[in-house]
Amino acid sequence: MDKDDIQKKIEENESGNKSAIGRFLLSSIGGVIPFVGGIIGASASAWSEKEQNEMNKIFKLWMKFQEEELEQIGVTLIEVMQKLDFQNEEINKRITSQEYMGIIKKVFRDWSASDSERKRALLRNLLANSASCNITSDDVVKIFIEWVGKYTEAHFNVISLLFNKYGITRYNMWMELYGEKVREDSPEADLFKLIIHDLSTGHVIRQCRAVDNNGNFVKQTPLKKRNASPLLKSAFDDEKPYELTNLGKQFVHYTMNEIVDKIE
Repeated sequence: MDKDDIQKKIEENESGNKSAIGRFLLSSIGGVIPFVGGIIGASASAWSEKEQNEMNKIFKLWMKFQEEELEQIGVTLIEVMQKLDFQNEEINKRITSQEYMGIIKKVFRDWSASDSERKRALLRNLLANSASCNITSDDVVKIFIEWVGKYTEAHFNVISLLFNKYGITRYNMWMELYGEKVREDSPEADLFKLIIHDLSTGHVIRQCRAVDNNGNFVKQTPLKKRNASPLLKSAFDDEKPYELTNLGKQFVHYTMNEIVDKIE
């Protein structure tokens, strides 16, 4: 799928705003797909014939990869546009703004066609929701883009679970996701601790905390344990509950919530 194919697809699916939407999509694509012909031409004179042949093979593979990238970008942008209400002037103004263009470019510079379909869906939802609502700033949206690139399927599973089950413990997280106990010194336990650590230090999740009427966190008095255990704290602790931070909740809103399709 090249730019002409994408333009044709847009015109087949949209009405009333064809030209504006087409220009929007094509300019977005132009901002994230580099032009390499000039680089190839300028470098060719520096190579021998054998080197040129080898580099041609490499460039051919690279261009094939770029075609796949372009197709995925085109499909994703079309899906985003199909979810938006172009009768809404605020949305029309938003998607043609430089700020929104910056978000689109960051999405496709940070994302690769080799990434999972789930990540593509998260970024598609993010683009659609950031065009239609403004519950947070564009700077925060860009942080969410980095989270999608940084975290794995296992991280997203924990985030989704905490969104649906407030106050769940590590033990219950593990059992909900995997359903089978493992040893504390196993690689599975180490990986689970790493996932919780990543999300905690990334301010996506935290242990549940009491707050006062002004939103201040209240100190908790530590309980004195008469018989201290000789064992270290378990990776699957079943005492302390966890929750999403408010930033984590916004991440879920932007990336894991579908908005209603406006066009069949």
